[in-house]
Amino acid sequence: MTRRQRARAIRAVQYAVLVALLLAIVLAADWGELRRAFFDAEVARSLFPDIITTALVNTVVYTLLGFGFGLVLGVVLALMRLSQVPPYRWLAVAYIEFFRGVPALLVFIALGFGVPLAFQVALDRYVTVMLALGLVGAAYIAETMRAGIQAVPKGQMEAARSLGMSHSRAMASIIIPQAFRIVLPPLTNELVLLTKDSSLVYLLGLSLDQYELSKFGRDALNQHRSLTPILVAGVCYLIITVPLGHLVRRLEARSAKAR
Repeated sequence: MTRRQRARAIRAVQYAVLVALLLAIVLAADWGELRRAFFDAEVARSLFPDIITTALVNTVVYTLLGFGFGLVLGVVLALMRLSQVPPYRWLAVAYIEFFRGVPALLVFIALGFGVPLAFQVALDRYVTVMLALGLVGAAYIAETMRAGIQAVPKGQMEAARSLGMSHSRAMASIIIPQAFRIVLPPLTNELVLLTKDSSLVYLLGLSLDQYELSKFGRDALNQHRSLTPILVAGVCYLIITVPLGHLVRRLEARSAKAR
């Protein structure tokens, strides 16, 4: 057999094994029990329209608040990370390492309960969510933006300075816009991650009109004694994340084509 024929034979065996494994799983599963537990149509119908008009909308709002704050803070941290002033670099590195190492769960608990107890202030629920998601997201966005800024050719800054621009104006007008085009796909990935991290909002204690998808699904699960609400909530997450994933691929393809 030639090398190509061997490769085809090996690939055919792999496909056959995969098909056999899938068939074994399908035949071994108790589909009646699965349908009762996960695909109860009456339970699913009872979740609408609230799961869309309240839970899905709140999930999107929480995510956008956290991402907006994290993006602004992340750009500032990225510039501090690249600064020639050592204290700025030290602060940025300490922040990034701390919030990349601490679970988002602890950040939510600290802002939701620790800060109000320590300073006797009552933060608005949306402000708390924005800060918690944004502080964690900013650590990752900062490193992404730093890589994007460093990926812009140095000649761009030199050309801007030769035209009489200050360093800050050249950075804001020339370098950062180009860096955003470079890092747009990974930034979209960070948006997807924040969408899933928004499920931690339940720790803060929510009223019915503040429920996000995970909290809505858990309460409905306890009410109906069925796993169908969790499945429907998962599908709603996919409604948000799958288009974002498709957008990432489109942006990556466009970026590769431009290069």
